[in-house]
Amino acid sequence: MAALDPHLQEIYEVVLRRNPGEAEFHQAVLEVFESLGPVVLKRPEYVESRVLERLCEPERQVIFRVPWIDDSGRIEINRGFRVEFSSVLGPFKGGLRFHPSVNLGIVKFLGFEQIFKNALTGMPIGGGKGGSDFDPKGRSDREVMAFCQSFMTELYRHIGEYTDVPAGDIGVGGREIGYLFGQYKRITNLYESGVLTGKGLGWGGSRVRKEATGYGTVFFAQEMLRARGDSFDGKRVVVSGSGNVAIYAVEMAQRLGATVVACSDSSGYVVDESGLDLELLKQVKEVDRGRLADYAAGRPGATLVTDGSIWHVDCDVALPCATQNELDEDAAISLVKHGVSVVAEGANMPTTRAATRVLLDADVLFAPGKAANAGGVATSALEMQQNASRDSWTHEYTQERLEGIMRGIHERCAGSADEFGAPGNYVVGANTSSFVQLADAVLALGVI
Repeated sequence: MAALDPHLQEIYEVVLRRNPGEAEFHQAVLEVFESLGPVVLKRPEYVESRVLERLCEPERQVIFRVPWIDDSGRIEINRGFRVEFSSVLGPFKGGLRFHPSVNLGIVKFLGFEQIFKNALTGMPIGGGKGGSDFDPKGRSDREVMAFCQSFMTELYRHIGEYTDVPAGDIGVGGREIGYLFGQYKRITNLYESGVLTGKGLGWGGSRVRKEATGYGTVFFAQEMLRARGDSFDGKRVVVSGSGNVAIYAVEMAQRLGATVVACSDSSGYVVDESGLDLELLKQVKEVDRGRLADYAAGRPGATLVTDGSIWHVDCDVALPCATQNELDEDAAISLVKHGVSVVAEGANMPTTRAATRVLLDADVLFAPGKAANAGGVATSALEMQQNASRDSWTHEYTQERLEGIMRGIHERCAGSADEFGAPGNYVVGANTSSFVQLADAVLALGVI
């Protein structure tokens, strides 16, 4: 990771001044800027026309109060966010996250990542992100519904199928999307299916959407392995997290012949040397909404570890699928020491900058989240296509489209890395390929 080009350093310092205290956003911007030195040397018009400054400033930032009543009759107040970052390629597109950690800086980092991720898909979608510091964990269905209805009562005026199309993220699954869509329909008197993605199959959803982010992460990793004449077959895999992304990364890795030996949640991680029992994991996490302690209790030979890091478990392939900055420098050193050959990010920015440096220096195949986990938003765009045409595709056809999109992303990243002097570096490839597409569109549309 080279020092920033002087022009980029100057712009980055402006970003720091204008967005104080937003560490994750600063990190996301710096991670992109570190790749762009060769681009601005080759295309000085990007600096002259201030494209970077424009891409670092969201088109719109909305913050609002969300009052609702819990089961005891107490009035609760949360804060809601929607950051509409860039619509230069299409309507704003990106998920909603309900988690106590959500603040403006988190949402801006996610939205900034989203514009590059969406550009990589090659589909006509812009980027945005939103959410709330509401925690659905431990809440009743009625409480979740009350919160979602209040949240949408404000959000509805800012979204639409040609304006901004939210989806799910951490804490926002099919239940929450249902309550949000119901309130939008009630307020607007429109059955506007394309306004939200991640819907249920019976009311406008797409097959493979639930699986898409996890599947896509594995498909991208498979393409990296294939480029080196290798595959998942026989590989030992560790997946962090045990939510939607992690579960379906486990599923596809197993289908491709790997043995997935560990996954995690906020209470620790479970090691299952014979390979995770996918059906039990789905029952515990998706049906019972339980913890990995319940998995370990029901699985002979599985061990629950409540301290330490999952990244100290030996593996050939590591798939961080939990949350930002979960894989730090010490974890990366441990992975390299134990022979990891591939790391693909299923979550958004789960690897710290220092850890990324360790992995790249060790010649580990490293796929940044904006490339590896783009399968989720790509399939959301496929859901929008189906909604627009009042159509519904088969599972096989939709998965085939997803695989093709992930192959295309891999080809674009690999080609751009070669073009800008960093062959095999998927961080450089993802950042440069997506940035050039965005920057050219900004120039084409004038001063926007």
